[in-house]
Amino acid sequence: TEITAANGDKVLSKVLPDVGKVFKLEVLLDQRSDNLFVELVGNMEQMGDWNPNVKEVKILQKIGQETMVTHEVSGPTPGNVVGPRDFVSVRCAKRRGSTCFLAGMSTQHPTMPEQRGVVRAENGPTCIVMRPSADDPNKTKFTWLLSIDLKGWIPKTIINKVLSQTQVDFANHLRQRMADNSVPMEMAPAC
Repeated sequence: TEITAANGDKVLSKVLPDVGKVFKLEVLLDQRSDNLFVELVGNMEQMGDWNPNVKEVKILQKIGQETMVTHEVSGPTPGNVVGPRDFVSVRCAKRRGSTCFLAGMSTQHPTMPEQRGVVRAENGPTCIVMRPSADDPNKTKFTWLLSIDLKGWIPKTIINKVLSQTQVDFANHLRQRMADNSVPMEMAPAC
């Protein structure tokens, strides 16, 4: 399955054995990968400020320099087609040369049991890769592989539409956030 937005952003999906459906967003962002890394890792808890699909991100525990456990709560979907979801994830952020990797997967954490009124969804293996564009090092090739189980009684056609739209929306919200020059960049370690 493939959807392409008017600006050329593309989401592909494929069913993989033992994983299930995986969505792949591929976009070119007009930002250096270092700046994107700072925003997505160093300023992670502010994501709810600029991405309406995210209500809250909270770091529950840091495990060394590159790994942490987070709790995320999703924002409402248009028409509340998919109700509130939350996730507890272990995340790792690494850099190899000029390429940045952000990977995560659902976990459990004693400080964040399941919440009343919110469905605990699960992230399968999920990964974002950011690397400088071959044509322009000030631009970033951004690839996001998303594997997720939203849980609950939702038809697959709706899930597929919501998840692929969420990825396209994320790219647009991130572009808007990065275009805002008031983003504090000194708060996080450089990529």
